[in-house]
Amino acid sequence: MTRTELWEIIRNGESSGVEFKCDTIENRNLAKEFVGFLNFSGGRVVLGVDDDGTVCGLSRVDDSSAPEGKRTYKRLEEWIMQICRDKIRPEIIPYFELFYDLEPGKDVAVIEVDRGWTVHHLWHENHRTYYIRVGTTTREASPEELERLFQRRGKFSAEVRAVPGATFEDLDFRRLKDYFGRIRQQIPSDDNEESWIRLLLNTELLRKEEGKYLVTVGGMLLFGKNPRKFLPHAGVSAFAFQGREKDYDFRERADFIGPMVPLLSEHGLVENGIVEQTIEFFRRNTRIEAYLEAGARRIERREYPEDVVREAIVNALVHRDYLLSSMDIEFSIYSDRMEFISPGSPPNGVTVESMKTGCRAARNQLLSNIMRDYDYMEKMGMGILRKIIKGMKEHNGTEPDIIVDGERTIMRLWKEKK
Repeated sequence: MTRTELWEIIRNGESSGVEFKCDTIENRNLAKEFVGFLNFSGGRVVLGVDDDGTVCGLSRVDDSSAPEGKRTYKRLEEWIMQICRDKIRPEIIPYFELFYDLEPGKDVAVIEVDRGWTVHHLWHENHRTYYIRVGTTTREASPEELERLFQRRGKFSAEVRAVPGATFEDLDFRRLKDYFGRIRQQIPSDDNEESWIRLLLNTELLRKEEGKYLVTVGGMLLFGKNPRKFLPHAGVSAFAFQGREKDYDFRERADFIGPMVPLLSEHGLVENGIVEQTIEFFRRNTRIEAYLEAGARRIERREYPEDVVREAIVNALVHRDYLLSSMDIEFSIYSDRMEFISPGSPPNGVTVESMKTGCRAARNQLLSNIMRDYDYMEKMGMGILRKIIKGMKEHNGTEPDIIVDGERTIMRLWKEKK
């Protein structure tokens, strides 16, 4: 960093990636700022600058009587490195840089940390505290924020978290027998509750906590008798509007709840899952168009290809962030387009561009695997590229829009070229 760049940072003031501090700060408070940056996107602490941008200089000089140009800050550097070893878990080694005489007789130090590859915490008085950076402040993470942070760092998966109060009896045993018998051919030989519990533990549909066998989030979403009882956000809210905007003049409004997967038998479908319920809504609220092909052959097709819509619904269900509990998945049909809104931004650094080129990172691997077992998803995990994008181009020459809007991911299909 040059002196000009540092002055530009100071002039711009504190931000999500910049914090000003005097070096009289307590060691745990400095560690707190580092942890906030580590758990965000990295950042810089500028020591020797007040909150208002005034350069106050460094006080932890090795020899305060040393003339200009002879000042050293070995003790300051050691103090910072000691904080990063003793007060931060896992420990870090930051980048340390000194700027002499930024103003006459006033020196400044810049300590830079990168985004952490894991989740870091402050360790003080045998107690750990997790901090996050929010705008220009660093504050303690809430339980929900912490869970999502662990998930993003690859250390936590919401789908294998136990659902409080949900036991083996809350699973639809008919669906379990259909899945493990017909699809996996893995029915326990003795077929009793104990052997089933062992099987469900091994497949992460159950989890043992404090001596109790509890259903996991994934188990409840896939096979629960009443998922909404335990996970109020585990559903799809569907709307069919008359025009191009959301309003109260809709043709139909429905909420789809229940397990994701259907119940099948040797004679066919017994009960729909959420996917098929949503597909039926789509069929009711879109038209079949007829046109003549070359040779005067009559061709009929729906306004949107059903396999594309099915893939988009499954994609929203499987890849949504189930730690965000404030909203269902939203499926909306407008006069000119169709939208699928899934809570949560893409996981693990996935971008819109990488999604369109076939990135295979899954937020909820258990859900992905079992929905593939039911042939709902591409075996190679490339449904957006191979089914949705390709299918819409072949259908009407349009390309779907994929938009990340804060904590929402929007998939938009167009009825015709704009």
